[in-house]
Amino acid sequence: MKSTLLSVTTGRRDTVHDITGECAEFVSGEGDGLLHVFVPHATAGIAIIELGAGSDDDLLAALADLLPSDDRWRHAHGSRGHGRSHVLPGLVPPYASVPVLGGRLALGTWQSVALVDINVDNPERNVRLSFLPA
Repeated sequence: MKSTLLSVTTGRRDTVHDITGECAEFVSGEGDGLLHVFVPHATAGIAIIELGAGSDDDLLAALADLLPSDDRWRHAHGSRGHGRSHVLPGLVPPYASVPVLGGRLALGTWQSVALVDINVDNPERNVRLSFLPA
């Protein structure tokens, strides 16, 4: 298995960060197999979603509605509403798998791979890419 760790700076606000290019570069020339994308954090997720046409903003708006940044959360260390970040992986899982055919991601026409991060207390993230050859 081939594996690498990406470092991603997400900043201090809710974000959907496109990592499709890094994923494509990682599997380039590898033949057929499976790319597994995993974020080893308790407060972030991986989404396969259309980006750049408003869907990323819609996802963040939906997450803000479902997981408001207020004082309702029992997990209450960090900034106000931090506990919502620990619920995020229940809605946006910390992993995704993408088929790879001929060294290329077999995503749909409008699909991208994105890191979803609503934890404003941790602007530095890691993403593990693992390629399993066929």
